Amino acid sequence: MTLNSANAGPILPVEYGKLVSKPVEALSAAFLVGTQVNTSAHTYKVPILASDVPAGAVAEGAEITPGDAVFTELNVTPAKFAGLSIVSREVADDSNPSASTEVGKSIARQIAHSVDHALFNVMSAPNPAGLAALSGISEVDAPAAFTDLDPFHEAISLSEAAGGNITAWVANPSTLLPLNQLKDAEGSARNLLNAAPTEAGRSTILGRAVFASSHVPDGIVYGISGEDLQIVVREGTRLDIDNSAYFSSDRVGVRGTMRVAFAVPVPATQVRITQAAE
Repeated sequence: MTLNSANAGPILPVEYGKLVSKPVEALSAAFLVGTQVNTSAHTYKVPILASDVPAGAVAEGAEITPGDAVFTELNVTPAKFAGLSIVSREVADDSNPSASTEVGKSIARQIAHSVDHALFNVMSAPNPAGLAALSGISEVDAPAAFTDLDPFHEAISLSEAAGGNITAWVANPSTLLPLNQLKDAEGSARNLLNAAPTEAGRSTILGRAVFASSHVPDGIVYGISGEDLQIVVREGTRLDIDNSAYFSSDRVGVRGTMRVAFAVPVPATQVRITQAAE
């Protein structure tokens, strides 16, 4: 991380920079359900195994025919996400960790929301392509109102057939509410969804944790194969401070930038469950 100040020396501690990226990782659903990969390269290259080395039974003592695995590459260029917070000079000069933390959280919330919106919606450049624009993603059709977990069983099966393993579900809170209200039997007061054993307030569907994100369109649930969804972060997240733009009001602009992209080597490992229109 770097800390730069225009027209003046640093007015916040260098450690403040870490308070930008860490909250992003904690607040963003993308970072919670995917696998973070850090890179120093402008373009991150993901090798994809196109075909395995040929193998088969051979007689004892017979020559083994050599073969080569065939690889292709997926090139991903992290896009710049930025957040800006305007604070008073008193706050900026305050060495109290709580002041730095709050400013960091403000910037982190802006970046986290932007990253998640890009992951779950079709966005134009310079946003990175996310799951909503992913060609080859597995699709499951669900009824307008969930009455059982059959669509989720189907989603797990489709992901496993592609070599994936769904580790989390992500949906809009309005989509999750009726799911959380499902009972295990008619007339029963027990919920069909189980509570996550280690996370208070979080549900599980078929043993996979459920995450809420307002950036997922209503009526859609994503089944995420965590190891196959890479959240690529380019090193060099910056924190810049400028005194000049808000000179007349004695305020300071604090800007955080973070470069992020998404890589899915095998699209079919990820699943989109879409409810029918009512």
